[in-house]
Amino acid sequence: MSSLVTRNSWKISYHVWQALFLREAVARISADRVAWLWLLAEPIAHVALMVWIRTLIGRIRLVPGADYIPWLVLGITLFIMFRNQMTRGMEAINANRGLFAYRQVHPADTVLVRCFLEGVLSTIVIILMIFGFTLLGHNVIPFHPLHALSIWGLVLAFGTGIALVFSVVATTLPEATKFIRMIMFPLYFLSGVMLPVQYFPHELQQYLLYNPMLHAVELFRLGFFENYRPVNGISLLYLSYWVWGSLCFGLLLQVRYKVRLMAQ
Repeated sequence: MSSLVTRNSWKISYHVWQALFLREAVARISADRVAWLWLLAEPIAHVALMVWIRTLIGRIRLVPGADYIPWLVLGITLFIMFRNQMTRGMEAINANRGLFAYRQVHPADTVLVRCFLEGVLSTIVIILMIFGFTLLGHNVIPFHPLHALSIWGLVLAFGTGIALVFSVVATTLPEATKFIRMIMFPLYFLSGVMLPVQYFPHELQQYLLYNPMLHAVELFRLGFFENYRPVNGISLLYLSYWVWGSLCFGLLLQVRYKVRLMAQ
């Protein structure tokens, strides 16, 4: 009697994620002749453009306890990772619909892997940013490396959780994707990415603090600058609630609507 080789569910999931990751990476790199270069050039060009615009026309150049350009670079890079995870992650189910013929592949797998790929690319980008701006004479070396790394990981998890939620919405109601993309533009400015929130009226700050990305951006900068003074009310606990809440809610939605997502 021939022996049967059995695999536990975790090993099956690992092999599925590995195959999906390679598929996503190859698809992104081989989209056209310069796709591999554009993966890194796009966020770097975005940061460079924003730095140039704010340097050219910006009046607010003083940030309490931090150098202006590194302060701006860190906020933009962190937010770009969150934005890419959310917008590209919510499209993962429709983009990989043909793979659901294999029973080992679930809709949530495609979202998780795509978000992880975006996290890897963003990590490479910020490492290049740190080295590049350090060579230009700006101090972008984290003063509290473990703190900065933990916030980076939390935002990666947060983007994944939001992508899990919105992928269900975008798949079952495709028209909603337009509105989801629209909210990224005001969120970009309301997260303190380009303008120090300390300069906003105190009454407005109280409402902005409901935005978890504001907490993430400020906490991330706090890991890089020794004397940085974040906005009053910034809380790691509040950010953590949003991160784990979005992940749990997103996974619950994926389980609840799994059959509908695969048949949509």
